[in-house]
Amino acid sequence: MNEELKNILNKVRCLYLKYGIKSVTMDDVARELGMSKKTLYQYVKDKNELVSLVMDLEIESHQCFSEKIHAMNLSAIDEVLEIHKQVNRMIKERNPSQEYDLRKYYPEQYQKIMQVSRERIYNNIRDNIRKGKEEGVYRAEVNEEIIAKVQLMRLENSVFNEAFTVEEMTSPKFFLEIFVYHIRGIANEKGIKELESKLKLLENN
Repeated sequence: MNEELKNILNKVRCLYLKYGIKSVTMDDVARELGMSKKTLYQYVKDKNELVSLVMDLEIESHQCFSEKIHAMNLSAIDEVLEIHKQVNRMIKERNPSQEYDLRKYYPEQYQKIMQVSRERIYNNIRDNIRKGKEEGVYRAEVNEEIIAKVQLMRLENSVFNEAFTVEEMTSPKFFLEIFVYHIRGIANEKGIKELESKLKLLENN
């Protein structure tokens, strides 16, 4: 994917996040990009391909996020807290109408992005548990696969249900509580002390 096309797709992604997918026409896209529809069709053959490419870019950006976190070489607990910050940011950008449109009108793309997302989140949680065990802050007997699936399910259920309002879900403390709950469930005494120390720093900041 060349940079010119990526720039176009990023602008279209912003349109979809703001207005949803169904309501954004190819005329809207061309107007936003400052080009004719004829020029736009030199990049994509139709809206289906455009949606597909935007979702591929979404997958790529999430993968880059995971790689960026990994490259920071954080401790296991710091890694979870950093992920909390990024998840909170992504939730604030989330547009339920985009997800609804994707699920209803582009089910193949919806299933693709959900499958890739689940695999990435599962692997990240599992790897973090392994790291925490190696650092001696998580309990050695924790079943990595089971807990990774439980936390994945917990995160998905938090996002895809009506038990919480948008305001609650986008509050700074919402996902922090979920992640802290997760760490306390798998940490040993050393890990809990480290967590409490880091939470005090967060409060002071």
